[in-house]
Amino acid sequence: MSASTERKNRAAAREAGTDKKTLARQEAEKKAAKSRRRWTIGSILVAIGLIVIILLNSGFLYKHTTALSVGSRNYSPAELSYSYVNQYSSFLSQYGSYASLFGLDSSKGVASLSQQSCPMLDEGMTWRDYFLQSAQNNLLQVTALKNYADQNGIKLDADELASLDDEVAALEEAARSYGYSSANRFLAAQYGTGVNVRLARELMAESMLASKAMQSYSDSLSFSDEELEEYYASLEGSSDLFDFASYFVAAEALPVEDSETEGQTAPTDQTRLEARMTAEAIEMAYKDGYDIEDPVERLDAAIEAEYDAGSATVRSGVSGGSLGVLSDWLRDGARQAGDVGVVEASDGSGYTVAVFLSREDNHYPTVSVRHILIKAAASEDGTYSDKAKQVALDRINEIKAEFEATDKSEESFAALAEKYSEDAGSNTNGGLYEDIYRGQMVQEFNDFCFAGHKSGDIGVVYGESSGYAGYHLVYFVGEGELYSNVIARSALISQAANDLLAAQTEGVEPVLRYWAKLVG
Repeated sequence: MSASTERKNRAAAREAGTDKKTLARQEAEKKAAKSRRRWTIGSILVAIGLIVIILLNSGFLYKHTTALSVGSRNYSPAELSYSYVNQYSSFLSQYGSYASLFGLDSSKGVASLSQQSCPMLDEGMTWRDYFLQSAQNNLLQVTALKNYADQNGIKLDADELASLDDEVAALEEAARSYGYSSANRFLAAQYGTGVNVRLARELMAESMLASKAMQSYSDSLSFSDEELEEYYASLEGSSDLFDFASYFVAAEALPVEDSETEGQTAPTDQTRLEARMTAEAIEMAYKDGYDIEDPVERLDAAIEAEYDAGSATVRSGVSGGSLGVLSDWLRDGARQAGDVGVVEASDGSGYTVAVFLSREDNHYPTVSVRHILIKAAASEDGTYSDKAKQVALDRINEIKAEFEATDKSEESFAALAEKYSEDAGSNTNGGLYEDIYRGQMVQEFNDFCFAGHKSGDIGVVYGESSGYAGYHLVYFVGEGELYSNVIARSALISQAANDLLAAQTEGVEPVLRYWAKLVG
């Protein structure tokens, strides 16, 4: 190629932008632009990360995004966290130290729930999933009942709003007692970022309104005595209380041949037959022992004569729904006191000889009383000395004398109860307990309630349980409706309430949203 031709080619290349210098410059410019883009993207990502951190720390995302949708109601992560932690706390309050039996380790706090598998759910699911489900169900019901309240003009009145303010004030006191500078910081520490006094008050108000709506609906229900009796009869004795004596004759367990488990034993047809024959021999001896009037003593004598020196187990006040294999036999309407029978164990392990003693069908009137409790001071070891009990008795007698110096009316007694009683469960309502049923109170209190008193009768009774010892001054108000009716009404109201919730939530499903990941 001639020099002139080469010069012409170079000139053409420069004009086309394909000469070496131009290509090198363009490559350098591309690398610089790419570097600038990388720096810009990186800067943007860093900025976004900083913004997210700032938003998280400020609680913005916790309060202004959606974690759960229930129909048209959207709950923020903070609102869902509030319900979530409440469900967790409620579980611990209900089961306490027994929570570990369910596989829940509460020592590590809420943050560990996502690392703890929950045996009550499908494989791979955690306790976080469990309490999230509980929170969803709770908020579904609250939302449904709040809608019912709106539809029926149900609102919180001034007294209820005042009690709500009292609860909020209690949060302030709790925060100070735990060393927090404000209730907002206290709530955030307990429930998570974004939960503050304003949010907690709103959710507490919604929950209170939901409860009021349900109570309003329940109060609107009425049932005739015939309806109540018909329902109670339909329970077929499952709420009746039974007294009975029993003795179990076990079928001998022998080694199982060709068993894959070494040392495995089980009853055989022969040992079951022998157990049945022994049980029937005890039954026959019981029937022959008509000279022994007491049925328990007669059963013990039959056991000793036919089997061994064991004695019967006597059980009292067992609910008809908890009788197990003896249920059909004991709940037979033809059963009479002293009847005896033999019932086979459901697993074939032996036979029970049972003696029917009595049946309480709950057709007795409940009672209402007022009382004043003065507790005995407990010693350091938790026991109560005779001296401490005497001090409590002397004080209750002083109050009794003060009451007898009044007009002896129920109103006068109620005033003294609010002034002196140490029973936190009743000293703000004049010491009143209504619709008391047999066995509800400690034994001595129960005995007074069902001793056939008339309205206005008073008495001093001693009471002791795991939580206290002391003396009650009791004022008998009067009898109420049959306890069987109370049971029936409670069950019918519960059924109606469930039907209301089903109707209010029909077609509505709680849906977890993306930001639910912030909860817990």
